[in-house]
Amino acid sequence: MQPLKALREIAFDYGVGEHPDLATMARELSRAILQHKTSLQHDLASLRTRGKGFERWLVAQRSKPAISVLVMAWPANYATPIHDHAGLWGLELALHGALEVESWDRDPHGNILRQVGRDWLGPGDASWFDADDRYAHRCRNLSRHETALTLHVYGGDLAQYLTYEEAGSTGQWLARPQLSTITGQLYA
Repeated sequence: MQPLKALREIAFDYGVGEHPDLATMARELSRAILQHKTSLQHDLASLRTRGKGFERWLVAQRSKPAISVLVMAWPANYATPIHDHAGLWGLELALHGALEVESWDRDPHGNILRQVGRDWLGPGDASWFDADDRYAHRCRNLSRHETALTLHVYGGDLAQYLTYEEAGSTGQWLARPQLSTITGQLYA
C-alpha cells in the first residue's frame, strides 16, 4: 500500500465521532510513518526542496464524518502566529525534521491568552487537541537549514481560523480572521 494511502486510511478509520480516540490515531499513524519512512522520504522529497515557503497540501478529505488530512511544509525557522482551529479537533505529527508546538488557552472572548504547554516533535511524534474553542497554538520549525514536513488530521475542513497578535503591553490580544489556502493535492 502506498504510504500516503496508508496514512489516509488510518486517519479515516480512527477519525470518527465527535471526540475520536486521538491517542490511538497518533500511535497508529506513528507506526505507519516509521514503517514507511524510506518511501515517505522519497515520495515527499520534492516538498522539502521546493523553497516556496510554508505550504499546505491536501492528502484527503471526507464529509461524513468530516475529516481532512494534510501535509505541511515548514521552511527553516518558519513560525506560525498564534492561531486557533475554529473549534475543530486536530492531530499533528512530524514526518521529517522537528517542530515546536506551543499550546495556548484563550478566554471566551479571545482577547486574553496564556501559554499552557510546549511540545517538541521529531519524526513519528504527535501532538493533538480536542474540539475546543479555547485552544490555540503556535508552531515553529526548529531547523535553521531544513524544511520540516508534518501530517495534520482535522475533524473537518479548516477553511477559516483566527490568528492572535498581542496589542501592546497590556496582555490583550487582537483576533484576526484568516482563510486557509491549499497549495495542491497529494494523491493517496
